[in-house]
Amino acid sequence: MAAEEPAARSTLYPQAQREAAAYVLDLPPDDDPMAMIRKLRADAQELAAQQPREHVDSVIDVDADGVLCRLYRPAGATSTIIHLHGGGFVFHDIAVHDAAARRLANRAGMAVLSVDYRRPPQYRFPAAPDDASTAVRWLQRAATGLGLTGSLLLHGDSAGGNLALVTALRNPGVFSAVALIYPFLDPTASFDSYSSTDVAFDRAEAAWYWRQYAAKPEDLTDPDLAPLLSDQLGTLPPTLVVTSEHDPLRDEGEELALRLAEAGVSVVATRYLGQLHGFWRHVDLFDAAEPLTRQVAGFFNQHAGR
Repeated sequence: MAAEEPAARSTLYPQAQREAAAYVLDLPPDDDPMAMIRKLRADAQELAAQQPREHVDSVIDVDADGVLCRLYRPAGATSTIIHLHGGGFVFHDIAVHDAAARRLANRAGMAVLSVDYRRPPQYRFPAAPDDASTAVRWLQRAATGLGLTGSLLLHGDSAGGNLALVTALRNPGVFSAVALIYPFLDPTASFDSYSSTDVAFDRAEAAWYWRQYAAKPEDLTDPDLAPLLSDQLGTLPPTLVVTSEHDPLRDEGEELALRLAEAGVSVVATRYLGQLHGFWRHVDLFDAAEPLTRQVAGFFNQHAGR
């Protein structure tokens, strides 16, 4: 009798295997989602509050023309990173991303303006990118008074990567560099990585996020919502695109990087092997999180002042 074939070896790293096994998200119903959404938002805040928080010389909340933001400023910082948080557009906020924003500010030696944009389903597209653009305009006016006269840079993860890309496209020539961490870009979920990866979220969860975000069906083909459809990708400054090997969003991020390169943009694309979606914020769970933060910081320092 023939010997049994050995089981295929997983290329998901052990830390990611553990988190993937624990991942459970019951999606709220479309017809009445808010009670469950409020609970999931509160749960995320509670979990984030347990993360270690580094000291930053100055941390203040600011009103950016009606958009709440949190400004982290290490001593001596003159350049500013605008950070747009992930969470499927629906979840997370500046409190959930507080620890990660502190680390980014300290590693880069730059101020970080974390934007608390409006979230669906209460506030659907284009509220979030409008808030991001409002924060950009506010910072441009306020920068001199704040002593933030250096470069302006842009960063986002997941849905925040979508918003960062859209913000850069809406504001050509404003940013010295952009860093996108596993950006959420394609409402059609048509790339192969949705089928070839089986951890973190799936097509059903991704589709739920897009349904909450889009106000009407035609929004799903608007380049301000689906920036892969933009014909202005060549206007971007130097751009870093980071993907995870075991992430349904992997292929759309890498497709973006290819299109940027073809459009003449200076682009660096990095795939983190063995990792799944969401690892960047969790230095307490993933060995790769701190090196990624330092990679982003190094990329920004390379291009600041240009």
